Amino acid sequence: MSYNGSGTFQINTSGQPVVAGTVISSTAFNALTADLATGLSTAITKDGQTATTARIPFAAGISSTLVTDSSSVSTGSIITAGGVGIAKAVYVGTSANIGTSATIGTSAAIGTTLTVTGSSTFTGAIAVDSVTDSSSTTTGSIQTDGGLGVAKAAYIGTTLNVAGLASFTATSAVLLAKGTTGERPSPTSGMLRFNTTTTEFEGYNGTAWSSVGGAALSNDTSTATNVFPLFANATTGTASTLFTGNAFFLYKPSTGELQARVPVASNGIVVNSQSVATSYTIATGYSGTSAGPITIASGQSVTVSSGSRWVVL
Repeated sequence: MSYNGSGTFQINTSGQPVVAGTVISSTAFNALTADLATGLSTAITKDGQTATTARIPFAAGISSTLVTDSSSVSTGSIITAGGVGIAKAVYVGTSANIGTSATIGTSAAIGTTLTVTGSSTFTGAIAVDSVTDSSSTTTGSIQTDGGLGVAKAAYIGTTLNVAGLASFTATSAVLLAKGTTGERPSPTSGMLRFNTTTTEFEGYNGTAWSSVGGAALSNDTSTATNVFPLFANATTGTASTLFTGNAFFLYKPSTGELQARVPVASNGIVVNSQSVATSYTIATGYSGTSAGPITIASGQSVTVSSGSRWVVL
């Protein structure tokens, strides 16, 4: 055998090595040339005439001077009919085109584009250095012509844009953005959030932030104009319709005055306090009645405008 099993070529034919004075014989010469032929036949030819019969270990790696891009499984610097097992990181200087599936155990560095026409399995993480924002389905660091299935939690650092329908199929809940009034973002029409200051859901209508799913309550004692009291069409559960008193029924927060076109005491009794606790002026064009006795609290007064009357019965 011409190789010793460790890659060292040995001349082991009978009569070798020769010494001075050895007579050259055809037998010894032919045995030597046969041994050399066996050794050379075991070697790899650079023109590709022979194929290896076992795996070849390369202690210092493989270098190829061929600079042709690969466009298929039969082109490029390295061609293999089988798979490729890589124990360490992979760096691809330009594009990586994968016809079926790619399983990456640790990391793979791609200089420009990774194109996979089948499926890819990554047992580690995928890190993309590109910081370009996505503004469509054809921009951004990662693009796919198909859908995207994510089995675990997904974190979006800035804005999530959904061009179609956003469907939430879970039976739990959707957690909205939340924060104080002072933490409101720069508004855009259609924004929705939970205000932790008012403990209400709120949305931006293009002009101002307003409550969603109900109106904010205010203990207003300063508004000097009439507002419309609200009425519901239900006493329990959820009211489907709210009604306003319009001009027939008005309330003025600054004075507490309640105006009705025709007050009706359905039980036959109109009740008033026997004490005037706060000063009041009966305006011109109005008159007032009270069932006495009536006491005006200390420091308070009742002013009757010219042409008006206050009758105490």
